Amino acid sequence: MIGAYPFSAVVGLDDLKLALILNAVSPRVGGVLVRGEKGTAKSTIVRALAAQLPAVKVIAACRFSCDPAEPDPGCPDGPHDAGEGGQERPAALVELPVGASEDRLVGALDIERALTEGVRAFEPGLLAAAHRGVLYVDEVNLLHDHLVDLLLDAAALGTCFVERESVSVRHAARFLLVGTMNPEEGELRPQLLDRFGLTVEVRASRNPDERAEVVRRRLAFDADPASFAAGWAGQEAALARRIAEARERVRQVVLPDARLRQIAGVCAAFEVDGLRADLVTANAAIAHAAWRGGAEVTAEDVREAARLSLPHRRRRDPFDAPGLDESRLDDLLAEHGGDEPDDPDGGPSGSGGPGDSGGSDGPVNSGDGPETGSAESPAGDGSGAGPHGDTDGGGSHDGGSHDGGSGAGAADVPGASDGTGASPDRPSAERVVAAAEPYRVRPFQVPGLGDGASGRRSRARTPNGRTTGSRVPAGRLQRPHLSATLRAAAPYQRERGRSGPGLLVRDTDLREAVREGKEGNLVLFVVDASGSMAARQRMREVKAAVLSLLLDAYQRRDKVGLITFRGSTADLVLPPTSSVEVGAARLRELPTGGRTPLAAGLRRAAEVLRVERLRDPARRPLLVVVTDGRATSGSDVAAPAALLAGTAGVVVDCESGPVRLALALDLAARLGTPAVRLDALAAGGGLGGLVRDYRTDYRKAV
Repeated sequence: MIGAYPFSAVVGLDDLKLALILNAVSPRVGGVLVRGEKGTAKSTIVRALAAQLPAVKVIAACRFSCDPAEPDPGCPDGPHDAGEGGQERPAALVELPVGASEDRLVGALDIERALTEGVRAFEPGLLAAAHRGVLYVDEVNLLHDHLVDLLLDAAALGTCFVERESVSVRHAARFLLVGTMNPEEGELRPQLLDRFGLTVEVRASRNPDERAEVVRRRLAFDADPASFAAGWAGQEAALARRIAEARERVRQVVLPDARLRQIAGVCAAFEVDGLRADLVTANAAIAHAAWRGGAEVTAEDVREAARLSLPHRRRRDPFDAPGLDESRLDDLLAEHGGDEPDDPDGGPSGSGGPGDSGGSDGPVNSGDGPETGSAESPAGDGSGAGPHGDTDGGGSHDGGSHDGGSGAGAADVPGASDGTGASPDRPSAERVVAAAEPYRVRPFQVPGLGDGASGRRSRARTPNGRTTGSRVPAGRLQRPHLSATLRAAAPYQRERGRSGPGLLVRDTDLREAVREGKEGNLVLFVVDASGSMAARQRMREVKAAVLSLLLDAYQRRDKVGLITFRGSTADLVLPPTSSVEVGAARLRELPTGGRTPLAAGLRRAAEVLRVERLRDPARRPLLVVVTDGRATSGSDVAAPAALLAGTAGVVVDCESGPVRLALALDLAARLGTPAVRLDALAAGGGLGGLVRDYRTDYRKAV
């Protein structure tokens, strides 16, 4: 079996290494969220960290990893006697897959045995397995929100609660939480982001020497893992020893009142919500002081902690990207006492730990390892790349000091300053029109009852929600319906020989609940971006409407796609995604100009929906076509319109002026959808008028 890649051998990624080590030193820091593009060694370094954690002593027969010296008094496998014989094992690394169920995460009570045998049987979940170890969640942004809530609640409380039909089980669940995500695949909601203690942004190095070193080390590891690991064994042992020493030291570290006031002043100046940022920054500063061997927290400890704990807490809008202006951080540290001299207590002398410089130059100096084919390692500056199990390269921390403002602001779009100006880099016939301010839209639903992924949009049969009925379970009983089960068993009690006060229940009596909740939908926009749309500022209102729906989709967990047609072709500007940041940026940069190939736009929409039905057949689409109905280029719309027959949708009529050709109404009739004039978007309730008309017309149609 191939072992984990050595932690010390990962090139660069100093901020990520530091964040992981601070959590290893003090679990009170609250975990790490790693944001970055694919192939940046996120998974590699997390798995490598687990090997550096001290071994844990556990009670041999306990499924919940109780410590023999301090057993959990509420352990379901208990009670355990203090000092009960145990065994030592490595700290666990537990991975939570994206498709995991709630029962797999927190554990499951066997309701069938409880009802039929009268015994309470509990099967521990992944939270129990991760107790006193590491819980790693890859692609945490793709987990369902309720699973993320459960996960973060357990991490914050150190306890997992399982409630099923009036039966309750609790057990200890203290672990180092690490989540990774690719922002291009969708963001976490701000309230979930806030629950992670620290965040680090990583991206692949653009330095050829660093990239070459990443590949060199990875090839050496793949060729002979044992020999490669043996070459780094000295640094790995020193790192593990230093983490263990810091864990012992962290309880004695003093947080002076001046440093505490400095933390509070910085958090207040950055206008972060709540007090979690202050607590996390204080705990991280204490852990950093223990890591470098200090007796008390210094201004440099506060700076390193704030740099990792504040970026993701500064988002004010879903269109904002996490970030922190480090120059402003330095100014605030100085303003609130950061310029006072600190006690240079330095690191532990002669510790021999990797990267031991007595300061905060990073947790690991990956350039001091054994030779891997180069005379000089380029990793010493902390901006290199790390290896990855795939063929992609490594990553480096995005050390740029950027503000947390919107990454898709109109000011960044060429020609956006005057609303209609042409970019110097575009042909004069093309213009980028700035969007009007987005606004709150009224909710609308796809008619009928779906079976899609949990969301907040349309009615659907879901695992969570209000109970609407019962049914015989197809497999293992997951959501018992007690009253229906009892009603099914009641008629057979005399036949079964009942003599006591309780009911005799058989497997055939079991019923599970049928529940109705909300699902997320796919909202696909097909937008006319031809020259006629730029006239009279129509595109400004169209962009505002789509931006508003992007915000609404973000809140309701929809997927959104955008197709534009102009000139002679139709382009899939935004493939179906949950990332509102990417959608907003591409919409704002959308140019207008050229002829109107309406048929091409409809044909592209039919193809996108066909592919999405294969990928996710349960997610129901809503087609929104924004056009004046004119087709000045390409073929007739009859054939592509037929491909979209049966798709719920609406046509937004952008035609204006005293003389109207009603071509959009014609198109709506072909598609079998209602049509709404563009001015209905701004009249009264804005998009609410469109929604009311759509729902009314749809009911009339059916």
